[in-house]
Amino acid sequence: MSQYDEGHTVAGWTGFGIATVGVTGIGFGICAGDALAVWGGLGVSVISVLATWALHLVGWGKPPGRRPVGQWGMRVKDLSAREGHPGCLGCRLAGRGRPAGLAVRASAESGTGEPVTESVG
Repeated sequence: MSQYDEGHTVAGWTGFGIATVGVTGIGFGICAGDALAVWGGLGVSVISVLATWALHLVGWGKPPGRRPVGQWGMRVKDLSAREGHPGCLGCRLAGRGRPAGLAVRASAESGTGEPVTESVG
């Protein structure tokens, strides 16, 4: 398994499985000319996105980038999910964490009264 094993998680595979069912429904609906099957497949596809996002937020997804070897397993729960992952769109949409590389101003920490800018990431 590589150091960049994004998607090799419970959240990723669950979302993939649900999305496969949704896309199959869309394809069947197009081939059969059944608009209800197309809309049903689209609904299942939306559910796959929401299920993947929810599982990621409770810790069954992993942040982007490198992780220690002990966290490479698919069934290892991510305990840092509550704080949010830097650079993670799903975490930002849930109101967690900050975008990667966001400048933070902390004038009180410098002691001189001048703003200090440091890069988070």
